[in-house]
Amino acid sequence: SPWKPVLLLLSPPAFSTTCARCAKDRRRREKRAISERQLTRYFVDQRKVRVVGGQGGGGGRSFYSEPRKVFGGPDGGNGGDGGHVIFKADQQMKSLSSVFPFYQGFHGARGGSRNCYGANGAHVYVKVPLGTLVKEDGRVVADLTQHGEEYIAAYGGAGGKGNRFFLSNENRAPTLFTPGEPGQERVLHLELKTTAHAGLVGFPNAGKSSLLRAISRAKPAVAAYPFTTLNPHVGIVHYQDYEQVAVADIPGLIKGAHQNRGLGMAFLKHIERCRFLLYVVDLSVPQPWIQLQDLKYELEAYEKGLSERPCVVIGNKFDLAQSRINLPLLRERVAERVIALSALTGDNLEELLLHLRELYDAFVKTEQSQGQSSVKW
Repeated sequence: SPWKPVLLLLSPPAFSTTCARCAKDRRRREKRAISERQLTRYFVDQRKVRVVGGQGGGGGRSFYSEPRKVFGGPDGGNGGDGGHVIFKADQQMKSLSSVFPFYQGFHGARGGSRNCYGANGAHVYVKVPLGTLVKEDGRVVADLTQHGEEYIAAYGGAGGKGNRFFLSNENRAPTLFTPGEPGQERVLHLELKTTAHAGLVGFPNAGKSSLLRAISRAKPAVAAYPFTTLNPHVGIVHYQDYEQVAVADIPGLIKGAHQNRGLGMAFLKHIERCRFLLYVVDLSVPQPWIQLQDLKYELEAYEKGLSERPCVVIGNKFDLAQSRINLPLLRERVAERVIALSALTGDNLEELLLHLRELYDAFVKTEQSQGQSSVKW
């Protein structure tokens, strides 16, 4: 054959043949995965939400007509109802950070001819964590504690009536139809009381955040100044039988916390949902048993019987010399079990983890005897 294939190797041009904007890589960028540390850093326990139900569809206005049947009568159908806004408790949700400040239900469709009713608007479901309180004007209207529990925050408006609805013996050709009603509008306050099995309770700089970092994968901030923790953090302790125990790091309390001093009642409410308490005291300070007495007084002043829940006293910073001197004195003045450990060096953490499992098993057995299902993480 006189024609022979010729392979031409064309090198790319040294410059772009299009504009600078088009020359860039236009592949869709994937969202960067958010690490667990970033997720736990933004723990939101309060949210103000405005909810509006969907508007109902208007009624239809039409008359049936076909050849040899001119006066068929009215056949305008009713409009569809607007969708609701529903709060639904989900055990996979752990924070209110994913809740938006505004939600509105879908509108209903307008009624059609030939007695066709309009479609109802779809409901909008908002997933919230377990233990979410819904308040309106300072009054609790819902407490979502069980998985799948729902609360209708805003009802959708009713659909309008078509002219078929107004047909009567006195009026055989009604032209009247009604528009759809607007949906309910409310401003609600969502408040999350951290539902955790155990709560770390102590004064500032007692080492609660360091202890939570040592026994779980939570990464709360740790620094050498008081009130390092401004938001509660929840860490999960994993056991070999795949059981998980949730431990909440409650921000440090001070004297007069029940009177809203310091961080006060904003974080005392999180202790209400804890099944058992872990009192963390600093063994290196003079008379560490005074800390335990003050903590129990604040809890009892906030809610009667709160300090009587199953508990254990954790003497932190046992690696210091003064702590070894104060440990026997603390055990003499305290009736509860005292576990001395060091969150910094990891000494004696095994005893705490074993006792934590004992408290959890006792809680599960109590819940099962009462016919209730325990909270799973």
